[in-house]
Amino acid sequence: MSKPFSRVRLPLWGRRIIDAFYQCLLPIIFFQLIRTLLFPSTFDVILLATLAIFYFSTAYGWFQ
Repeated sequence: MSKPFSRVRLPLWGRRIIDAFYQCLLPIIFFQLIRTLLFPSTFDVILLATLAIFYFSTAYGWFQ
């Protein structure tokens, strides 16, 4: 029989960096949303989408 699949976990310092980034991400997303609504450009929309994906991926634990 083979070994059961186990995901490799990040070290504690890596998890702390992700947690700190996660805490700073929400204010950055709100700022970027306001900027995108006032001065829309392709770069702003792509940046906002990327930040939102990072936020939700951390919130739902996709990269734990």
